[in-house]
Amino acid sequence: MKYIFIICLSLFSFSVFSLPFPVPDDKEVSFDVIRKKKNIGSLISKFEENEDSVVIHSVLKINVKVLFFPAYNFFQETKETWANGEFVSIDGFTDFEDDREYKIVGSDKDNFFITSGMDGKLNLNKNIVPLNYWNLEMLKEKEVFDTQKGIVRTIKVNQLEDEKIKINNLEILANKYLFNASKHPKDKGPFPEYTLWYFEKELIKMEFKNPNDKKNIITIIRNDWGL
Repeated sequence: MKYIFIICLSLFSFSVFSLPFPVPDDKEVSFDVIRKKKNIGSLISKFEENEDSVVIHSVLKINVKVLFFPAYNFFQETKETWANGEFVSIDGFTDFEDDREYKIVGSDKDNFFITSGMDGKLNLNKNIVPLNYWNLEMLKEKEVFDTQKGIVRTIKVNQLEDEKIKINNLEILANKYLFNASKHPKDKGPFPEYTLWYFEKELIKMEFKNPNDKKNIITIIRNDWGL
């Protein structure tokens, strides 16, 4: 299960003053992570509003057991800051199941987004946006900042036919997309193809297959929808 959860976490981020995607009224969004019909983890993001910015504090926890014994653990925590509708800084940490751990920090400075992560220090385009599935506008970009590893990936997105899905016994007609991203030389496998579903710009569901476990689909789905 080496990279069963290549889930670029920065799912939730935006400014109080400029809103290309919605922020929930209760300032929190919660997802379940499902594999083989079992809940194996959670993703929770909280929107912390300040006077002129928003900090999005997101935590992803994964715990897979086989015959009651731990088989896979994954942890990621990020704090993204957005000001005036722009991504301006990040402070994050990712702990994979093996010896890979990445501390991701970055901020706008002198017309660059200066960051460090898996590839060390990078000076990126100041307008780079995070690989943030919550942000539907992100799907229009050609390059994005992967906040799980602190690197840049090129992306390709195809919009599919709208599809009805069910969440908490509610049927929703959702916009559907396929999302692919480039592989980095240090990745331990190809970046999984994601299927994403949105309702009125809110991410409500996503799925992907682990390249080493193609029979099993990983589903990340809102557990607070309609509640």
